[in-house]
Amino acid sequence: MNREITIVRTGPQALIQDLGRPGNAHLGVPPSGAVDPDSLKLANRLVGNDETAAGIELLLGGAEITADASCTVAVTGPPTTLQIDGRAADSHQPLHLAKGSTLKIGTPDTGLRIYLAVSGGIDVPKELGSRSTDLLSGIGPDPLRDNDVLPLGTPNVPTGADVVPPHRALQTLVIPILLGPRDDWFDDAETQLRQGEWSVSDRSNRVGARLQGTKLNRRDGEIPSEGMITGAVQVPPDGQPVVFLNDHPTTGGYPVIGVVDRDHLRFLGQARPGTCVRFRPIS
Repeated sequence: MNREITIVRTGPQALIQDLGRPGNAHLGVPPSGAVDPDSLKLANRLVGNDETAAGIELLLGGAEITADASCTVAVTGPPTTLQIDGRAADSHQPLHLAKGSTLKIGTPDTGLRIYLAVSGGIDVPKELGSRSTDLLSGIGPDPLRDNDVLPLGTPNVPTGADVVPPHRALQTLVIPILLGPRDDWFDDAETQLRQGEWSVSDRSNRVGARLQGTKLNRRDGEIPSEGMITGAVQVPPDGQPVVFLNDHPTTGGYPVIGVVDRDHLRFLGQARPGTCVRFRPIS
């Protein structure tokens, strides 16, 4: 018998994500993958999956899933309310869904992205070695829609912790940033970054966290298009930085003042509009 789940309601946005497809920039393909990979890894461990298994990334929760076969699920990311067949349940621990049971995921009080793992993982076909949805290039599965039916892989026995306390998203982020390669385009780049203060714009998405606040003073003009990596902080002529996230373009023509430490990108990926951001430059 096939193991499946039905996405009864997606909420604002629901995407299939694993740990992405790095190493394809020469093909013009961004890495994609979960914006908060630690939360996806945790959810997979709780249900017995390998950390690389595909789950579902939910923007602001609000989803409803029906199990078409018995399975174990876990919901991670910022804390949120859950219901299984109308009964309250807790996030950050394994939960059993019997065949026909429905899981409703609420909206988190803080943070942006909720992660749902299901025992066996979401078993859609891989493209370039990954099951991740890439919103920029269109590679991978389409964004999920109401009533989509998703196949599941073969489950394993969970071996992780039974319960893991959730972490609330921070209201102020202090982000380490390694200067370069184009910091020479800015007057005293280190001081500008250290003294500046920004907030996350409502124009942010999986391509990049757009910041608004202190204007970074840079020389006029553009550079020839060059390769970009995840975490690059690009500064357009208006002086407002953009931190490239998982679905970023692989080339760009604005100077990169620095690169955000990879381990801190997940905090930007969970930052709601209005979250305060400061940089801590590393020479």
